[in-house]
Amino acid sequence: MGSGSGFSAVEVIADKRDCRGLSREQIGWVVDAYTSGEVADEQMSALAMAILLNGMDAAETAHWTQAMIDSGEVLDFGDVGRPLVDKHSTGGVGDKITLPLAPLVAACGAAVPQLSGRGLGHTGGTLDKLESIPGWRAALSTDEIRAQLADVGAVICATTPTLAPADRRLYALRDVTGTVESVPLIASSIMSKKLAEGTGGLVLDVKVGSGAFMKTAARAGELADAMTAIGAAHGLPTTALLTDMSRPLGRCVGNALEVAESVEVLRGHGPADVAGLTVALAREMLALAGVTGTDPAEVLASGAAHPFWERMIAAQGGDPDAPLPVAAHVETVTADRSGVFAGADALAVGTAAWRLGAGRARKEDPVQAGAGVRMLAVPGDEVRPGTPLLELHTDTPERFPDAHRALAGAALLVTADPPAQRPLVLDARRPG
Repeated sequence: MGSGSGFSAVEVIADKRDCRGLSREQIGWVVDAYTSGEVADEQMSALAMAILLNGMDAAETAHWTQAMIDSGEVLDFGDVGRPLVDKHSTGGVGDKITLPLAPLVAACGAAVPQLSGRGLGHTGGTLDKLESIPGWRAALSTDEIRAQLADVGAVICATTPTLAPADRRLYALRDVTGTVESVPLIASSIMSKKLAEGTGGLVLDVKVGSGAFMKTAARAGELADAMTAIGAAHGLPTTALLTDMSRPLGRCVGNALEVAESVEVLRGHGPADVAGLTVALAREMLALAGVTGTDPAEVLASGAAHPFWERMIAAQGGDPDAPLPVAAHVETVTADRSGVFAGADALAVGTAAWRLGAGRARKEDPVQAGAGVRMLAVPGDEVRPGTPLLELHTDTPERFPDAHRALAGAALLVTADPPAQRPLVLDARRPG
């Protein structure tokens, strides 16, 4: 739709500025015109701010999502011989769940086309983790993805550049204009890529807490409801779980560290919270895929999903048996008083890992494969002054002071009484 469409960017901006709803045609035009360069960055910036301040209703959000899907290619993996189901996490600290989850769901009989991204800030990226495996490659063609889904049942790879290119351009603009926090824009950004991916069902892991993008259950619930509504509007069965991110997931935060922990989970061991959330999400995915008669908890505990991991990694050029990178320098953080270790704040640990080199501040920054944080104490452990609480790993020891500063204050909680047990799954939104 070009300038002959009868629409103008100024009129669309003014409608949203004045709290009027945008029509399907207005939305389709402005997204298409922005993608083609007809609508300027400053105009889309103004519209994004108007949306942030005045919102969009469910119909507008569904139309906005469709416009971003229409800006690119829609993939079709329907011929792989298994029901397709995917998962998306809004990001957290130590959130390695995709790594054991995809092979587990494949081992249970469904297929997982997991198109993932890289980390930015304190939340780690799935591709960064997997790239710590020697030889593994993130970029696959559509034909390679389809063949791997048919053969292995699981793919974790980079999003293809043809999927929702309007979203990629708009996301970069929102990042520098203070409009990232708009729930309709977050929801449509996530869902446009998942809908264009061609999956048959979607499970959302919406994190809540200090280490999450959404700090409160109310805000996380608002985002979960917006995304499930988009799924319903587009005929995609979508379930959302709200899960705790006040504490890091598992005992490791960092790229190679999290891969090693994921492999332990796939062998039937590893931290109970990582295994528990993997199973909870697998159950939701299998339910949407219509796969019955298999208990993912039993499959995971038996180690039967581990061969699917090995095949998935090998199919993408990786060596699942190769030693993982190890940081050149390690420092230990100890307790400064006696009591019971109540846990570590997720944001503080994520920031420490980022400052050690496990994450990036800008998209083009490199990451260190071996950098990160390993928890040595678990909540409920009795500690005294000098008891090791966690390890800091980095190749660049000049980063240690910044990591220590991130963990200062109340980040490492030592209390007089054992910590209260907080459930990992806080709430659920299911179709119908």
